[in-house]
Amino acid sequence: MPRPDTTDFGFDHVPLADKQTRVNDVFRSVARRYDLMNDLMSGGLHRAWKDALVTAANPPRNERPFALIDLAGGTGDVAFRVLAAGGPGTRVTVVDINAEMLEIGRARAAEQGLDDAVTFVEGNAEALPLAERGYDVVTIAFGIRNVPRIDAALTEAYRALRPGGRFLCLEFSAADVPGFDTLYDFYSFNVIPALGRVVAGDADAYRYLVESIRHFPRPQIFADMMRSAGFARVSFQRMTGGIVALHSGWRL
Repeated sequence: MPRPDTTDFGFDHVPLADKQTRVNDVFRSVARRYDLMNDLMSGGLHRAWKDALVTAANPPRNERPFALIDLAGGTGDVAFRVLAAGGPGTRVTVVDINAEMLEIGRARAAEQGLDDAVTFVEGNAEALPLAERGYDVVTIAFGIRNVPRIDAALTEAYRALRPGGRFLCLEFSAADVPGFDTLYDFYSFNVIPALGRVVAGDADAYRYLVESIRHFPRPQIFADMMRSAGFARVSFQRMTGGIVALHSGWRL
């Protein structure tokens, strides 16, 4: 159990103040191949998981204004999916602490002519540089386990939402199908770091990402954390044998 002034970084315990720098180094190393690695690691399943997130976000298809924050989404993957699903009134603000990931997202937005619909902001999920009660939905996909102070990030997401707004978090969890959990562990600890070494040139980064999943709170515990941050009507949906969960909560 980490001391109050330490936290987990994969299977290691590090000073709380050091975790963000270490996480930044991980994503700086893999930024250029991050989305490709997501495809390879999940066999493309991450696309279906993110589609479920976007469906839950439910951007309107008409001209009604709709403002969404995507946290830790620097490459724009979720943002572009939201814009494709929504109408001309949909706007997305991507907040990421990693400049390299944001650089990729901005370049992709320019290529797709989406500069007017998506804004990329360098910022910390624990202290969002955004207005209070200004957004309809806040999303975060596979990023919250990398935040040193998860409770602070949840509080900030709640602060940014309008009354009636929704928080959606897509995150890895624990396999809950007998036999599949063993296979999943073997794949995670053996295949994924090897892929990271070959494709992204960094096995250690992907070893950390695998280890960080094992330290993330199980769905019911994370649901309680969301309630403590003020969210109501909290729920979660397990997918793909339990290895991923989509969490939902509302600001009433």
